[in-house]
Amino acid sequence: MKLVGNIIWIVFGGLIIATEYLISSLLLMVTIVGIPFGIQTLKLAMLSLWPFGSEVRESKGSSGCLSTIMNIIWFFIGGIWIALTHLVFGILFFITIIGIPFAMQHFKLAGLALTPFGREIV
Repeated sequence: MKLVGNIIWIVFGGLIIATEYLISSLLLMVTIVGIPFGIQTLKLAMLSLWPFGSEVRESKGSSGCLSTIMNIIWFFIGGIWIALTHLVFGILFFITIIGIPFAMQHFKLAGLALTPFGREIV
């Protein structure tokens, strides 16, 4: 079921979302200051490419203070807008019964987009 869900996800927009995250990641990595943020958008690209069967967890070796500071910077620079976009798409998918699994994946992406530092995808 995960394979079928991921294939449907990729055909109906997942590839576009992943490509957008990949392009933004490459643009962020052009500058030295943007490299940590580019790595986080790579996490989002990886999860948006294959969301079914993936899980977001707190990473065991995360440095608390640094992750918190970076999450605050991320939140104000663009994380809130990315999370709100996934939240809106999740609500739109949740309206239909057949779209509920895709809504749940958008909610998962919204959670990661809000605070990506200190998290890992399993």
